[in-house]
Amino acid sequence: MDIQSEMPQNPQQLQAEQDAAVKYSLGKIKHKILVMSGKGGVGKTSTSVNLSIALANKGFKVGIIDVDLHGPDVPRMLALDGMPEVNQNRKLTPMQYSEKLSAISIESLSPNKDDAIIWRGPLKFSAIRQFIGEVDWGALDFLVIDSPPGTGDEPLTVAQTISDAKAVIVTTPQEVALADVRKSINFCKTVNMEIFGLIENMSGFACPHCNEMIELFGSGGGVKTAAQMGLNFLGSIPFDPRMVACGDSGTCYQDIHSNSAVTQAFGNIADKLAGLITN
Repeated sequence: MDIQSEMPQNPQQLQAEQDAAVKYSLGKIKHKILVMSGKGGVGKTSTSVNLSIALANKGFKVGIIDVDLHGPDVPRMLALDGMPEVNQNRKLTPMQYSEKLSAISIESLSPNKDDAIIWRGPLKFSAIRQFIGEVDWGALDFLVIDSPPGTGDEPLTVAQTISDAKAVIVTTPQEVALADVRKSINFCKTVNMEIFGLIENMSGFACPHCNEMIELFGSGGGVKTAAQMGLNFLGSIPFDPRMVACGDSGTCYQDIHSNSAVTQAFGNIADKLAGLITN
């Protein structure tokens, strides 16, 4: 055994190698989409997951990185069990949801799924970069990055690491959510991240008995905010309790309810993202 090769590398060399791995990995990914929200509880992760599924259903090769390190829910929503394997290139193989969709999450790397991740900023920074550079993503049309709410370490790391990432911001119609989403918009402007558009989630609920639309959280706030801030409004996604049930069980809502208004809404937004490929 070559003892010299087993000795720890210096920090500068490790950093240079990670920088090179990140650059190589990103070079094979056409479009990087950071899904953000100003506050929790607006359905950001379910939006990330279902938007990724909608893109994959249209034939695009898609990867999801779950950088919500303290509350990683992507594997559960996609019913991904087990841990990623290390391939012959000594890189992690992302968890495969379908032929066109794969994912990586800190939860998939934790033996106990209920362990708390208690990390400060530098560890988060390193983990997110490893999710990019040390995972064998291969060639992707889209890399969807599900970040935690707010404008903390995780979205900042993505902004610093992926210079061409575009933000998709998720909100609900009520003013308290829109006030927080305006902070996300200003964050993107501060770090020079292009905002692809705004999605209004939980935008009305069709009564199953009379089909009357009930505005649980108000309506139109996302459209108004997008217009005020000069952003693209990507679409409204209705509230559907069946979405909650599917997310909890790890079953695909869009497969089971293919003709629903929610599935149609995600398909329409995916078409707008697909324009990045075709234009």
